[in-house]
Amino acid sequence: MTANPAERLVDLLDLEQIEVDIFRGRSPEESAQRVFGGQVAGQALVSAGRTTDPGRPVHSLHAYFLRPGRPGVPIVYQVERVRDGRSFTTRRVTAVQQGRTIFNLTASFHKPEPGGFTHQLPPARQVPEPESLPSLADEIRSHLGELPEEWELLARRQPFDIRYADRLRWDPREIAEAEPRSAVWMRAVGPLGDDPLVHTCALTYASDMTLLDAVRIPVEPLWGQRGFDMASLDHAMWFHRPFRADEWFLYDQESPIATGGRGLARGRIYDREGRMLVSVVQEGLFRAV
Repeated sequence: MTANPAERLVDLLDLEQIEVDIFRGRSPEESAQRVFGGQVAGQALVSAGRTTDPGRPVHSLHAYFLRPGRPGVPIVYQVERVRDGRSFTTRRVTAVQQGRTIFNLTASFHKPEPGGFTHQLPPARQVPEPESLPSLADEIRSHLGELPEEWELLARRQPFDIRYADRLRWDPREIAEAEPRSAVWMRAVGPLGDDPLVHTCALTYASDMTLLDAVRIPVEPLWGQRGFDMASLDHAMWFHRPFRADEWFLYDQESPIATGGRGLARGRIYDREGRMLVSVVQEGLFRAV
């Protein structure tokens, strides 16, 4: 096992092919109660991408988290070749662990072609440059004095540098006044190589890390004792432009609604020049503990 967290992420996304259209992914033994959803989504997309023409990058994915995965137990990804058309390729992936389906993903791949027009929405607001912001671990240390041992271990294993554009809120009065919005700068903590599929799957991994923050911001501190048990229910992404996940990208996030124990979050990912790279939508389950 390599020591660098970015190298570990690349290794995690390097699936073992055990049969035609069947792949096996590692699931590291960690203290978490369930496998991180971004890991399963990223590995599932790798398995789909390994069965398609490299000249057709993924343009969208739609996924459901069906059961929590168990850390330390391998996950098998079964790929169904739904369609191979002149311009589009479709793959359906079922993730199985210990004989039970834990995740489903459908991904569509598109042969690049010229478009007749182009437009995009800019980021919702101007934010500081990432170099001027503290890392997530440093910001938590500034409030708590030091990270709890479990958080310190997590910070050392974290494959992405995360920097919140807004100061984290700890005071209940600040939380009550907060809007359900969040913006973070992110990038892999080290080089990820030059395979575009690895960068796409690494960003898919990262897209599940902070998106539901936007739902929680008006309710409780993002870091500390949680009042809710939280789980991702489904996840959808649209990839608009090529990118590198080891270069800074801005994840602009908002939650338009939370009700009935579920919260919806939307995210737009931009590069440093303000070009929109990816759109993300996710719904999460929130239960009081």
